Amino acid sequence: MKVTGVELRTVKVPLVSPFRTSFGTETVREALLLRVVTDEAEGWGECGAGTAPRYSSEYTHAAADVLSRFLVPALAGVPNLDAHQVAPALAPFKGHRMAKAALEMAVLDADLRARGVCLGHALGAVRDTVPCGVSVGITESIPALLDAVAGYLEAGYLRIKLKIEPGWDVEPVRAVRERFGDIMLQVDANTAYRRGDARHLARLDPFDLLLLEQPLAEDDLLGHAELAARITTPICLDESIVSARAAADALALGACRVVNIKPGRVGGYLEARRIHDVCAAHGVPVWCGGMLETGLGRAANVALAALPGFLLPGDTSASDRYYRTDITPPFHLVDGHLAVPTTPGLGVTPIPEVLDAVTTTKTWVSVPAS
Repeated sequence: MKVTGVELRTVKVPLVSPFRTSFGTETVREALLLRVVTDEAEGWGECGAGTAPRYSSEYTHAAADVLSRFLVPALAGVPNLDAHQVAPALAPFKGHRMAKAALEMAVLDADLRARGVCLGHALGAVRDTVPCGVSVGITESIPALLDAVAGYLEAGYLRIKLKIEPGWDVEPVRAVRERFGDIMLQVDANTAYRRGDARHLARLDPFDLLLLEQPLAEDDLLGHAELAARITTPICLDESIVSARAAADALALGACRVVNIKPGRVGGYLEARRIHDVCAAHGVPVWCGGMLETGLGRAANVALAALPGFLLPGDTSASDRYYRTDITPPFHLVDGHLAVPTTPGLGVTPIPEVLDAVTTTKTWVSVPAS
């Protein structure tokens, strides 16, 4: 397969409601989308980076810049390109995992479309549907939080994740547990705490949470291991897990008992599958996290979440959790599950008129013949 060029699109899609975490509040999802054009098929990718470098060092406009200057041109020297060759071709360039993941995703989509294979089958999916959880942002009050959780449970979501930060942790969790009883409940700190907060975080233990996600800094594996020895709530790592090797190190240190896999964070869906395999070999459950993806990223995440080691509901929410109008045909929740796409590639493509309406910039990057 020969890539002739890549179209980079920045889109701004309004969220249904503001989404607040310890990093800040988002009202619009600014996303970078890629359309890879080859001599056999086209493919789409989505970059998980946000507007600002808050979740990680990457952000939308930096991703567009590194893709256009370095990553896309690097494909020129790869004959008979397929998705497995993307990561080696991009390896000379340090970091930028989300940008690399978006490019690999687009090439993978084109490759699979050309061969008539769906992404789920290519990754090793074993389920036709995946159970869905929902991530609930920090609200202005506990009554507002309880109303939000009630709405998501009524909609059919099987697991609730609460965003927490210092000053918004024990009491919101207590209120949700007391109001809704024995629901599947977990919390996500997004690195908001420090090692000295161990005694405070232990106050979450009585609430029988599925897990406490990424309480400490992303580079603090030792701190997570020490915290895991002091609390009974299972530690789950997110930002710390950037590769299969990082996952193996975290498990060897006892830094976590659960892993959140976000393909963008780890450099793509092929590395995400390797992390799944490492965790499965150690008997450690994984689940699929989310980055407010449009329907493109959602389709790929649902396919990934159908692999056998994904034993917990992920943040693979329906389209209407975030968007009134998604850029692809929407994903609908049915009995708490989303269907895994079965048509070639990602199984979805953007709706042209919807995509054009939310596009703010568009750039074509040619890949010269080698």
